[in-house]
Amino acid sequence: MNQILNNPFPYSSDNKRYHTFSYYLKNHYGKKTAKIPLNAGFTCPNRDGTKSTGGCAFCSSMGSGDTILHFREDLASQYEANLNRARQKWPDCLGMAYFQSYTNTYAPLEVLKQIYEPFYQRDDIAAVCIATRADCLDEEKIAWFASQPKETWMEIGLQTANENVAAAMNRAHTTKEVENALALCAKYGIKTCLHLINGLPGDSKEDMLETARFAAAVKPDAIKIHMLHLLTNTALAKRYELNPFPLLSLEEYVSIVCDQLELLPAEMVIERVTGDGIAQDLIGPEWTKYKTVVANEIDKELLKRNSWQSKKYVPIQIPLD
Repeated sequence: MNQILNNPFPYSSDNKRYHTFSYYLKNHYGKKTAKIPLNAGFTCPNRDGTKSTGGCAFCSSMGSGDTILHFREDLASQYEANLNRARQKWPDCLGMAYFQSYTNTYAPLEVLKQIYEPFYQRDDIAAVCIATRADCLDEEKIAWFASQPKETWMEIGLQTANENVAAAMNRAHTTKEVENALALCAKYGIKTCLHLINGLPGDSKEDMLETARFAAAVKPDAIKIHMLHLLTNTALAKRYELNPFPLLSLEEYVSIVCDQLELLPAEMVIERVTGDGIAQDLIGPEWTKYKTVVANEIDKELLKRNSWQSKKYVPIQIPLD
């Protein structure tokens, strides 16, 4: 316990009552470490017609890479530009190469080797983080990533454990595929981060809590929680124009996130509790523009409840096929 702050949560050195990514990185690498976003020019199987077209209904045309500097340039130039931006805020930070846009294992292994090997060989990169889909990972690929000289993180999109909502969002994969991919990564020592979105149309509050319970059961090393950003020129925005659906209020979102945190094991790293949407493209909710406000409200709600991550956690085992 942090005696000065009277914080009962063990994985914290400040007022945070959940296991922040900052806390994990400082303890793991010994100093501030920043994820450096990159676009390697991939696509997705639900964009190119392999499984579907149009991509996820909520995803922008840049595949969630809207904040990447020099998006169309070579990877080395992208890395330097985005590292320099991070170092304007944290001058001596380490970098983690974060392949963010689209599905970054959606190619034959020989192609992946050509893209990733230069980053594994750089002395100034602490780890390689790869955003992907569960259905674009197999044992051969995972084994190769596990053989590399630096730590690898696979960031796997789930968004919701509600199969009907996932289908409506054009995810084009199942929760079982997510379970199996996480288990395969764990087998080879690849760290994993699972992405969740709160506020998808059709997801009730109980659905969102059930998604958190699913995450607790399948045990990724980390989790990202953020709200739905309704962005212009997305399939979901077009649906909203024709038939508006309710968007979460700040109060609703804060309450749901705190409920979810209570259900997650203490050792699970919480990479984020809010997210970014490009301001000029954001239809709503408006409050999502203010990340610091959202994070502060979550801190205040946990304190008000005298609660913390894992307070209501109950271990559950999901048998794999």
